Amino acid sequence: MLELIGRRALGMVPVLLAASIITFVMLAMLPGDAVIANLPPDFTQDQLDERRAQLGLDRPIVVQYVDWVTSAVQGDLGRSAITNERVSQMILERFPVSLQLMVMTMILSIVISIPLGVLTAYKQGGYFDRTVTAVTFGLLAVPNFVLALLLIIVVAVELGWLPATSWTRFTSDPIGSIRTGLLPSIALAASIIAVLTRLLRTDMISTLQDDHVVLAKSKGLPTSRILFRHALRPSSFSLMTVLGLQMAALLSGVVVIEEIFALPGLGRRLFAAVNQRDMMVVQGLVLLLAVLYVVINFIVDMLYSFLDPRIRHGYAKAR
Repeated sequence: MLELIGRRALGMVPVLLAASIITFVMLAMLPGDAVIANLPPDFTQDQLDERRAQLGLDRPIVVQYVDWVTSAVQGDLGRSAITNERVSQMILERFPVSLQLMVMTMILSIVISIPLGVLTAYKQGGYFDRTVTAVTFGLLAVPNFVLALLLIIVVAVELGWLPATSWTRFTSDPIGSIRTGLLPSIALAASIIAVLTRLLRTDMISTLQDDHVVLAKSKGLPTSRILFRHALRPSSFSLMTVLGLQMAALLSGVVVIEEIFALPGLGRRLFAAVNQRDMMVVQGLVLLLAVLYVVINFIVDMLYSFLDPRIRHGYAKAR
């Protein structure tokens, strides 16, 4: 098992390296100049050259990339060309906001989709199943940014139940923090709930016809035990795969949602950095997102091995 984890961990290195190279080259090709935007209107060529030299932008792009990677491995992601702020410090300040938003979104998605998927499979073809199916189709058709705007108008403005654009740190007021993060979490979770519910329903319908489930029914076991203990686990592998992909997809969804709700997270900062051509900030944030994406998928792979011993045994036999 430890060797399997080691091999999978080593496999993440080239993925992260490729992501950093592609991002670095694409940013270098973008029009605009963050250095010029940060200088006074009457700047001189000497001032421009001096500022470029300070940021290391006067060197060839290959040298810039090698220096950046070397520093990034040591925890130094450079400084913003606009604010001169350390990128690593900015990430430490803003990452808790994005992380809390992602955690709240996934908790909502899992807590709602698993019971819905199990019950719709158990009541296949019934009124409850048809109703949930229709609602999930509707949620899949509505983009999360449209749903976010609707939630702001209806829940925040018209009803006044939850705040629309403020943010409270969890460390200062946990209840207030949950309230401020609930609307953006709902906007992000809606489509995930629809996907997970429909996927689990399909797998559960097939599992409920397996011999071990039929045997459990013949023994007279309670329905809840059959559904959530005997049928749910073998039906969860596809769910886990998609859940990992959806968690990774949240990284891109958070960018838009944080901008709509004016949240002080990484997504909003990334949006501003792209508009300002702030190369170091974008590169540092993209690297972080790539790391999170790869780590999430790595965890999903390891969970496969934990839930299904046949995967570990198959790896051992292949050696």
